[in-house]
Amino acid sequence: MTTDLVIRGGSVIDGTGSPAFTADIAVEDDRIVEIGKVEGKGKREIDADGQIVTPGFVDIHTHLDAQLAWDPIASSSCWHGVTSVVLGNCGVTFAPVAKGGATVLAEMMESVEDIPAESILDGLSWNWSSYGEYLDEVENLPKGVNVGGMVGHCAVRLAAMGERSIDETPATLEDIEAMVPMVKEAMDAGALGFSTSRTFLHKVPDGRFVPGTHATAEELLAFAEVMAQYKGTVFEAAAKLGGKDSREEIKMYGDISRLAGCPVTFGLTQVDIAPQLHLQILDYVEEENELGADLHPQTTSKHIGVLLGLSARTPFDRAEGWVEMTDLPLEEKIARMSNSETREMLIKAAEERLESLPLDWGKFYALPDDPVRHDLRPEESVAAKAEKRGVSIPEQWIDEALELEGKRLFIFPVLNQQMEAAAEMLTRPYVTLGLADAGAHSKQIMDASQPTFFLTHWIREKGMFSLEEGIRRMTSDTADLFGIQNRGRLKQGSFADINVIDFDGMSLEYPEIVNDFPGGAGRFIQRSTGYSKTIVNGEVFMQDGEHSGALNGKMLRN
Repeated sequence: MTTDLVIRGGSVIDGTGSPAFTADIAVEDDRIVEIGKVEGKGKREIDADGQIVTPGFVDIHTHLDAQLAWDPIASSSCWHGVTSVVLGNCGVTFAPVAKGGATVLAEMMESVEDIPAESILDGLSWNWSSYGEYLDEVENLPKGVNVGGMVGHCAVRLAAMGERSIDETPATLEDIEAMVPMVKEAMDAGALGFSTSRTFLHKVPDGRFVPGTHATAEELLAFAEVMAQYKGTVFEAAAKLGGKDSREEIKMYGDISRLAGCPVTFGLTQVDIAPQLHLQILDYVEEENELGADLHPQTTSKHIGVLLGLSARTPFDRAEGWVEMTDLPLEEKIARMSNSETREMLIKAAEERLESLPLDWGKFYALPDDPVRHDLRPEESVAAKAEKRGVSIPEQWIDEALELEGKRLFIFPVLNQQMEAAAEMLTRPYVTLGLADAGAHSKQIMDASQPTFFLTHWIREKGMFSLEEGIRRMTSDTADLFGIQNRGRLKQGSFADINVIDFDGMSLEYPEIVNDFPGGAGRFIQRSTGYSKTIVNGEVFMQDGEHSGALNGKMLRN
């Protein structure tokens, strides 16, 4: 018997957390048809001897909502074993959209997620008004990964209430009655869930908080009543945490979960300014879960850090002499900084700027390149190196910035600053690995590489998690949380989303800036080594870091 594909002799890690076992996997069309000793031949055969074979990774927190329209391989996610992504996080989506509302939604996405509004407006067709029509548009896009989406509160509120949606005054009963059918339409169309933003970090361009930030519990519970009719959906939030209201916030999520009969997930990170806050939130979550809720905080496997450098933004861009260099080619920046007279002028201007910069230079690091590391020590900081050399912070920064032919990057961790605290959170079974933010903060962060970091740092180097548990964290755990059926596990009958990985040869490559968004806008990308094959719905999608040409991704609907 001949099948389309046979993967031979790999160490199969099936996504359930069960021990690895050596086996062949046979694939016919888009499904796994046999796991074990496959006697029949495959039209294509892959030798996986000495490698691990895993389910494709399911990334539940992305902002690829626009990017997929012009980047069907979903880079950088495609270079890190991701085969399924979820759009529509944090309440910011492109549907529903009222007539003439595209610009407002695009500008809000830029303000919240640092995705250029011009690229969004130029790169999307905007041939929709309802969320269901938007999903149909995404379904018809050629894409290399599977894609599902949540409907966002910001868009729903804006479509129903217009300018009033941003006000701090509560929505009226009539407003809520206008929003509920939009949410129901989205669920009928196959939305994976509903998302909202309540954090004071998310603002529209004029500085006000995004629609829904001040929504009452009554408004959100009205949406929970809708979701109760659609089992397998999820409620996601950019939560309002910190201060005396944190307990009430988590209680509200417990009420939503119990009413809707669905899981609620929200971002949670450690921050040095409130080092015990994440532990308090976890205590509150456990209390609510004991009362019948199903709450799942999401966190990352490393710090979330702002990247800066000569190829991107610098800390001194507003200083005299620096502002004029912002849009210059990298070669010209290097030439200016290599000129002794110009260099001294730039150092002096940056030194004058230091007092107004809210940066702790003791937590500001040149990102290592051989290998790329994130377990950075205090003595590696810009401040420590400057003190050791007896030079100023700007002089140290310039000297390091000129390394790697001017492509040296610096990282300033702002969340999960203590990575051990993030890893400890992930030891709790109800905490989910997420927040990779693929597609977002395009010239600020690069966290889409999270699967590779998690595998290399916490599993291979630190041994904090077993390989089987780590794979489960990125496959069945995330797929199950979002109700994604027949993905995240290697079993007979499941969709053939599969990674073949040279685990010993896996590594992160150095982040870099490319200017490939519509209009020539720049963004960070990051590649990896070690992913021999990434298979989506039975077809080889990526091979040794290169796109095969296959675009076999499907739409994920509830």
